[in-house]
Amino acid sequence: MEKKRRKTWSIGLVTGFANGLFGSGGGTIVVPCMERYLDTEEHKAHATAISIILPLSLLSIGIYLWKTDVLWKSALWASVGGVVGGFVGARLLNRLSGIWLHRIFGVCMIAAAVRMIL
Repeated sequence: MEKKRRKTWSIGLVTGFANGLFGSGGGTIVVPCMERYLDTEEHKAHATAISIILPLSLLSIGIYLWKTDVLWKSALWASVGGVVGGFVGARLLNRLSGIWLHRIFGVCMIAAAVRMIL
């Protein structure tokens, strides 16, 4: 059990670092790590990632507010879209098979990587 706890703590550390540094990206780290190193089923890994990202995001916004200016109007409208998208995505999660969940997630990660490179 101690080994699993260390792995979980390490995944959280790397995820928090990425979320704090980039302002997002925690899910792209935590989901594959939970699946590979903690043997978590795909649907549970995605659902758990959401519960991990919320406190990370709240902490990050607090630090960003303290250190930088936030574009509140943009943040408000993006949040509204995020809530709607999050609701739809959460509803779809249980309807997708594990293989389709992996495929969609993989395409999103590849698209994000290509966008960052270009």
